Amino acid sequence: MPSAAESSDVFRVDGVSYSYLGRFPALDAVSLRVGRGEKVALLGANGCGKSTLLKLLDGLLFPDAGRFVAFGEEITEDKLEDEQLQRAFRSRVGFIFQNSDAQTFSPTVRDELAFGPLNLGKGLDEVDSRVQDTLAMLGIDDLADRAPYQLSGGQKKRVAIGSVLVMNPEVLLFDEPTAALDPRTQWWLTELIVELNEAGKTIVLATHDLDSLTRLADRCLVFSEDHRLVAEGAPEEVLDDRGLLLGVNLIHEGSAMLRSRAGE
Repeated sequence: MPSAAESSDVFRVDGVSYSYLGRFPALDAVSLRVGRGEKVALLGANGCGKSTLLKLLDGLLFPDAGRFVAFGEEITEDKLEDEQLQRAFRSRVGFIFQNSDAQTFSPTVRDELAFGPLNLGKGLDEVDSRVQDTLAMLGIDDLADRAPYQLSGGQKKRVAIGSVLVMNPEVLLFDEPTAALDPRTQWWLTELIVELNEAGKTIVLATHDLDSLTRLADRCLVFSEDHRLVAEGAPEEVLDDRGLLLGVNLIHEGSAMLRSRAGE
């Protein structure tokens, strides 16, 4: 039976370590929790383990050591082989990858959005209704019959997000959501994440976008280049700690000096 503390959290990670091929560390004794309805940002330099942690939270990777609990249930590779548990978990957690090309593979946008609900066993009428509603919500009705490979980067990002939102998950995981997007699309996506959170979705995202951090997150978890969780706090607290940002390689001396002068 899960404890009261575990069941009150969406995610709980206790002392988790993970290495690729057993030789390349990605996470080292990481412990954290994510509460229902939070917006949590994972911060750190490239290679610190942010994307690995997101994959673990999505049940794509499993700890070498430690424990991962989701919705009060410990998640292991063996447990996710149970079809009922897997379907319940997949319906509650959605992952938007950094590279939209890795997430879009169907002949048309409409097929792309229908893929997830169909695989969760939803009926055809419900799937069609969900697809139409999601196309309208994201303003991509006109793309429904186009092939994903024909779309621009911003359009692909909307389709990738739609393929997850159509399943109406409780938790949304974003890997570098605003990376490589034009300013208009970055603004749109930032506002969408805020709106989704206000509608009750729990958000966990990995980002380097310090400029949008106060909009994207309520709480930040900061990772060092040796794959450890070294700090957490509100975005304003983290952004004001230049020593921390320098130490984890999120800014360099020049940018820290410019920031200091700008604040004078």
